[in-house]
Amino acid sequence: MNDFENKIAIVTGTTGIGRAIAKRLAAGGCRVVACGIDSSGNRELQEEAQTGELVLSVEHCDVSEPNQVKAIVSKTVAAYGGLDIIVNAAAIHPFGTAVETDAESWNRCIMVNVGSVFLLAHFGIPEMKKRGGGAIVNLSSVQGYACQRGVAAYATSKGAVHSLTRALALDHAADHIRVNSISPGSIRTPMLARSAAHFAPDVCNETAFERFGAAHPLGRIGTPEEVAELAAFLLSDKSGFCTGGDYLVDGGLLAGIGVQ
Repeated sequence: MNDFENKIAIVTGTTGIGRAIAKRLAAGGCRVVACGIDSSGNRELQEEAQTGELVLSVEHCDVSEPNQVKAIVSKTVAAYGGLDIIVNAAAIHPFGTAVETDAESWNRCIMVNVGSVFLLAHFGIPEMKKRGGGAIVNLSSVQGYACQRGVAAYATSKGAVHSLTRALALDHAADHIRVNSISPGSIRTPMLARSAAHFAPDVCNETAFERFGAAHPLGRIGTPEEVAELAAFLLSDKSGFCTGGDYLVDGGLLAGIGVQ
């Protein structure tokens, strides 16, 4: 499988979906720089990459900080010679209504979940243009369409990712840079485990996952690898006429909203 041979990518987020996408790209021959703030996630991904002999390096980076993002882009270009692909998968998921959420938590959520997409575009797109184009995938969520109660900051951030994706796609179509987003439903990730602990504290994670899965018409939650395959398609030349779109990987969840 060499569908990303000679490509260079930056992937944010080193756990869950970000980890799966980084590994999928590297398995396809891509030279990947994965970055995140989760030290244990960074370490585990680096160990997995070494075991699998993938061209994948892991860097510690707070993707909400402009200087750190600029440094990651510069380091990637210096190490590999350019930049073709950006995947924005880093995210945080605070809980609470607008009344319950303090300003610091709100600002942090917006800067990590949306600001990082802006920063990677701001510093990364000029490098992609030097290579004649590229592709970007931003991870959003079904919460950007139909949110649950008590996730005001997170739902807002994911709706903003949809809008920023469309803006980037229009602004850089002439640069041959395609920009799309993916909106997953419930996916087996550390983030979903934290949601399970918050919304279903009386049961174990697996029981909560079964309940979450029952809300999806396919009857289960998804896997990071299933999201990674969709991302790989959108980042590959096979999706050459796709830009500005959002793609659901939600087990039919939104199709089934309101259906009894």
